[in-house]
Amino acid sequence: MSKSRRHFVMRVLAGLAAVALAGCDAITNSSWGPKILRNGERANRGAQRSLTAKSALAQEFSEADLSPDFRSNGTSNPSDDDYQRLAKDQFRDWTLKVEGLVRTPTQVSLAQLRTMKARTQITRHDCVEGWSAIGKWTGAQLSEVLALAQPQPTARYVVFHCADAMDNDGNRYYESIDLDEAHHPQTILAYELNGEALPIKNGAPIRVRIERQLGYKMAKYIMRIELVADLKGIGGGNGGYWEDQGYEWYAGI
Repeated sequence: MSKSRRHFVMRVLAGLAAVALAGCDAITNSSWGPKILRNGERANRGAQRSLTAKSALAQEFSEADLSPDFRSNGTSNPSDDDYQRLAKDQFRDWTLKVEGLVRTPTQVSLAQLRTMKARTQITRHDCVEGWSAIGKWTGAQLSEVLALAQPQPTARYVVFHCADAMDNDGNRYYESIDLDEAHHPQTILAYELNGEALPIKNGAPIRVRIERQLGYKMAKYIMRIELVADLKGIGGGNGGYWEDQGYEWYAGI
């Protein structure tokens, strides 16, 4: 990296730190704060991607590094009636819908996912709450699943719609990534954890693993994938359940 680019990146990161220290509530509730935070997030994303190749891999570990227990976080067993029915039958009737801006709307069963080319990776999960754990994940690469549905040229984002309700109004968890992240080799739809079928507490039947981002991006209990041109009409329009509460959409680590 050139000296001028390195200086620019350092200025961007210093600016983001100054924003964080200025007082989040006051900034968020102001008329100008959200715009600055969005611009700062875009700068942060741009800086990280300028430093890291699109195909660069997150660090992988050995089985000796596995955490003794991969804790559950957030929902540990969705109360949704349809989900509970599917769980009682070991998700044999579960299907993943892939729709939206695709040429061929597709449904894939868990058994079909297991016949697709699998990737296994041992990676560290970093939670925004401050804890981390290392797990061994096996699943189908998201890019292979998307290829079945053939995204249209206007598709820019992949949205994960989940079974877990997050409030008394029944609003369900959702998350999103762009197509670059969706085609990253470590972005998988994981159906196994540490060599066993993914436990319900960790997101069965599948959860997405997006290894270069923080844990809240890795949606659990996925029921449907939607490809969209923009995020305005999804949830609160910010790209994810926690993003609607003020979290950053791009959570790179």
